[in-house]
Amino acid sequence: MNIKGLSGVGIVAVLGLFASIAIAKPLNIVTTTGMIADLAINIGKNRVEVISLMGSGVDPHLYKATHGDLRRLQKADIIFYNGLHLEGKMQDIFIKLAKKKPIFAVTEHLPHNKIMSVNNSHDPHVWFDVAIWHEAGKEVLARLIELDSNNKIYYQENATKYLAELLKLHLWVKEQIQQIPPAQRMLITAHDAFGYFGRAYGLEVRGLQGISTASEFGLNDIRRLKKIILERKIKAVFVESSVPKKFLQSLVAGVRAKGGGVEIGGELFSDAMGLKGTKEGSYIGMVKHNVNTIVSALK
Repeated sequence: MNIKGLSGVGIVAVLGLFASIAIAKPLNIVTTTGMIADLAINIGKNRVEVISLMGSGVDPHLYKATHGDLRRLQKADIIFYNGLHLEGKMQDIFIKLAKKKPIFAVTEHLPHNKIMSVNNSHDPHVWFDVAIWHEAGKEVLARLIELDSNNKIYYQENATKYLAELLKLHLWVKEQIQQIPPAQRMLITAHDAFGYFGRAYGLEVRGLQGISTASEFGLNDIRRLKKIILERKIKAVFVESSVPKKFLQSLVAGVRAKGGGVEIGGELFSDAMGLKGTKEGSYIGMVKHNVNTIVSALK
């Protein structure tokens, strides 16, 4: 645009137009996991463009950022990550980026009494308690308003609707789990990702590995689970979409060799959601898939 010959008022008007165009540009948000991306999309809607670094089937405990990831992070207006050492191999990157741009852990301001610990390590899998994930959504809302206060009301309206859906989901999960006979309310998976889920909805949870897939397990861990399954006559154990299935399959084979009737009850989404564009590719869809799978196998 040629601004020669414009009056002072005209120049101010043109500059104002450019300013409004700049403000109208969506925020470039980069998140680590799909669950966090889902929060940002539902709260930001048309005001945001969201990129999740970790797609379906990706294990965040072991994830290492690629060169492409680093470029995306450097271009972001704001970055959200889970925290509580879920993205353990990316901590140095976060520390460096925090000197240059807004970067926040969605778990940063969760009450300490809601954070679970296992073997002196915080359990990062907070999204499995829908009520806690509701609180993480409030953190995303607050940070978006800080960065883009002109659209405060828009973000608040979106958040009010979506967070109400999460509260309905929380109550629905509680109702569904009640269908499982009390003696069968044991959830056995590849790694101990479902502690928050068990605490919130009344299931005993056991994992072959610890809260991180980087932890190792041995024969004693397998023997321990075999004994529990046989004594409790557990009907099913569950594989995870982001964790190798062979270890749980070996456990099932070992139990059957001892006369147990346990089966693979289905695949659960633990550290990553389903494929983009599928029902399981959203947080609510993922939770519903997991609950329906668990209830169907154990009731």
